[in-house]
Amino acid sequence: MDSVTQFALGAGVGAAVLGRAIGPRKAALVGGVLGTLPDLDVYFPYENPVDSFTLHRGPSHSLFVHAAVTPILGEAIRLMFRELRDRRVLVWAGVYLCLATHALLDAMTIYGTRIFWPFWTEPVSIGSIFIIDPLYTVPLLVAMIWAFCTGGWSQRYGRCVAVSLALSTAYLGWTLAAQEIVRGKAALLYGDAAPVLVTPTPFNSILWKVTAVDRDSYYNAYPTVFGDTSAVPVYRHVRRPAGLACPDGIALFDRVAAFSKGFYRVERKGDDIRIADLRMGMTPNYVFQFRIATQKGGRAVPAAPERVFAARRREEGDLGWLYARLAGKNGMRPAERTYALAGTGPAGQQKKSVC
Repeated sequence: MDSVTQFALGAGVGAAVLGRAIGPRKAALVGGVLGTLPDLDVYFPYENPVDSFTLHRGPSHSLFVHAAVTPILGEAIRLMFRELRDRRVLVWAGVYLCLATHALLDAMTIYGTRIFWPFWTEPVSIGSIFIIDPLYTVPLLVAMIWAFCTGGWSQRYGRCVAVSLALSTAYLGWTLAAQEIVRGKAALLYGDAAPVLVTPTPFNSILWKVTAVDRDSYYNAYPTVFGDTSAVPVYRHVRRPAGLACPDGIALFDRVAAFSKGFYRVERKGDDIRIADLRMGMTPNYVFQFRIATQKGGRAVPAAPERVFAARRREEGDLGWLYARLAGKNGMRPAERTYALAGTGPAGQQKKSVC
């Protein structure tokens, strides 16, 4: 999730656990700082942008690493605050919860979080909430701002922070339920012909992106939780273009392909071969795209990896289309209109792979 949300979550947890002992203001500040610590791995000097992409949210997000560092951080906090000198168990619990809730919330997004490292190194990526969702964040911000504006603990503030944490947690539960509802609709759109990814569109949990892949194509559809799927268009896009030299077997290509769990596309720009993770972003502006090879003499030759940034974050007409779909109106996404299929789903669309 975004840094503001993680700070607000940490502040809420910190205030709930430590607020009675040191006051809401200090507790929220300590919790907010602890809640952002796991993301400091973004400053680690990785060898290349692919490593930075695939290894982020690694050990610093592990629940086991959090348990290991809790005594160190907890003892430092006890030394900082006289009121906590005799509250070791309380402090350690607060530290661990601030760190662990950060990782668990990140695991609810689609990026992937290695919460069980080093015993299980595969990232957990549930994908039920967008990386920025105001309905999740606003209750936490209310409790955090109140904490910074109040002088001491009160029953009213205690109820505020409890309600804010309850509302945000309940909203996560709603996103899981909504994802399952849309997953059922994905079966109506695509059948069992291909792997399917179900993720929310930006800033909400009502309109979802449902992506399916086969060998050479990927498909997007945008159903709502409450709407009918019969009028939802399906858009077919090229996943591996004809004439592309096969990059399979190139280490960095294989790493991105595995990290994306197969939801990727490959394209050629001049002689450059690029791979994009289909899970984050919307066609054609995916957040994580990398040049990983060049095409020479019909062969893919490894190249120094380079992250490729989209020219713009959204396409013309996207906001109007998003608002219309959230209001329950059907309509094609302007950026994908020319790719709409006459029928639905990838069944019968599969081709022999170019590789």
